[in-house]
Amino acid sequence: MAAESLEAAIRRVGSPVTLLRDAAARPHTFPVAGEFTNWRSEQHAWRSTCALLDQSHHMTDLFLSGPDAARLLSDFGVNSFANFTPGRAKQYVACNADGHFVGDAILFQLDEGQFDVVGHPTVPNWLQYQAEAGGYDVTFDRDENSADRPFGPPRFYRYELQGPNAPALLEKLTGAPLPDVPFFHTTEFTVAGHRVRALRHGMAGRPGFELFGPWAEGEDVLAAIREVGAGFGLVRAGAKAYSTANLESGWIPTAVPAVFGPDEQGYREWLGADALGSLGGSLHTDDITDYYLTPYDLGYGRNVRFDHDFHGRAALQRHAGADHRHKVTLVWNPDDVADLVRSLAEPGTPAKYLDLPKARYAFFHVDRVLAGDSGGAGGTDVGLSLDAGYIANEQAFVSLATVDAAAAEPGTEVRLLWGEEPNSAKPAVEPHRQREIRATVAPAPYVRAVRETYRR
Repeated sequence: MAAESLEAAIRRVGSPVTLLRDAAARPHTFPVAGEFTNWRSEQHAWRSTCALLDQSHHMTDLFLSGPDAARLLSDFGVNSFANFTPGRAKQYVACNADGHFVGDAILFQLDEGQFDVVGHPTVPNWLQYQAEAGGYDVTFDRDENSADRPFGPPRFYRYELQGPNAPALLEKLTGAPLPDVPFFHTTEFTVAGHRVRALRHGMAGRPGFELFGPWAEGEDVLAAIREVGAGFGLVRAGAKAYSTANLESGWIPTAVPAVFGPDEQGYREWLGADALGSLGGSLHTDDITDYYLTPYDLGYGRNVRFDHDFHGRAALQRHAGADHRHKVTLVWNPDDVADLVRSLAEPGTPAKYLDLPKARYAFFHVDRVLAGDSGGAGGTDVGLSLDAGYIANEQAFVSLATVDAAAAEPGTEVRLLWGEEPNSAKPAVEPHRQREIRATVAPAPYVRAVRETYRR
């Protein structure tokens, strides 16, 4: 029997919101050790010494080549490709025909005409469908993340070295001065006798490089890093710490993809019913478009370039001149956080469990942000909170959000509604009651040093 398509599943249950809110899919899996020491110390390492993060297992790689590979990427990406040469990478952003966000991923041009799209499966799926539907002459070679790969190891190892000691560690590791590599450009090192590609990057917005190469060479490279790193305070960071790095760098990892309109029906018929994941949070509306965002709402306005024709270009030109939401950090009130946790130890129905260090209990997490009168769901909706967790380096519980311009000024007081009403059927959701959390708007990235130095 053929697997059910996303379109068939939506028709079966009645709406995309119902399907996603009750989906049994896991929130997200990082298939590496949760902790090597403890996640607080591992977070601290990327600020004080150097953290080693294993990125080998949790992302999908879509390798593209062929005569139309570059055209496909340009046709469905908002980014400019004018100077995109081998040895460069970019945050690739895709939209639907109405200019609403479908997804983002890291795009590498490894060699001339050889591309690698790395990230959640959303963008690889979107590109693969568009290539097949549009008759593009493109060859795909796909490597799923280690939780979904049917057998065998990943194609590449990926190790992130990040923190103030990372440059000195790399110089000792490679036996040469560190080259002056611009942000999101790649270079090459020799480590343990192997050729290693290195992307100038920083998942938590700290100095560092992402090292990658053939999986078979990964153990040699890892052993060399750990041996040299012992003299530079190197700390291995597990999945728990890694999952919070975006809270410091200000990157929103998931947003509901805008693929539920009439124009995307063919895509939904092509895509499997379980390909997207689950939806959670206090925003509960029957209209899936209430969850849609534009690149401008997510802080990707800098990525949009109208120097080429692309899917959604005309709509994005209209969005560019209109009011939009702004990406911010919400700093949760510590008394309200303590009161929420306290409810777990009191009689009666508690608040939704608040996990540490990352509190996202669905793949797409969307909480209402309110202003005005308090009390349950009272007040005016001014935005959406999309990812929440604890930053040990700041001793703060925060979430990344997109809010109306009137609520985006740092210092503005808002309220976040935590928990679901009614409770959904997701396995990660237990009986609970909603709670309001007071929050203060702050910039994104929240950490001042990251805002000032991340891209320098």
